Amino acid sequence: MLVIVTENVPHRLRGRLGLWLVEVRAGVYVGDVSRRVREMIWENLEKGIEDGNAVMAWTSNNESGFDFLTLGTNRRIPVEMDGIKLVSLLPEGAQEKAKEYPF
Repeated sequence: MLVIVTENVPHRLRGRLGLWLVEVRAGVYVGDVSRRVREMIWENLEKGIEDGNAVMAWTSNNESGFDFLTLGTNRRIPVEMDGIKLVSLLPEGAQEKAKEYPF
């Protein structure tokens, strides 16, 4: 299972995501795709995100049962603690410093 949530992305990117996934709500896409297709979708997100932001979560064989990546500016950032990826909330105004995280 793959879930992508986008905010403030261009319409052409939303249309592109709609080719591979089902948009169940505005900016929320779900589907069941292979790892290769998931990576290709992420590359498309990186190229077309502009000023928006996105998070992609998928089923994984780890302690939490899922993994995720983020892209763009957002107050919620991934942090790793004891091998488990969690989400930290930045204070107001610190969002501009959180451009892109490698998780």
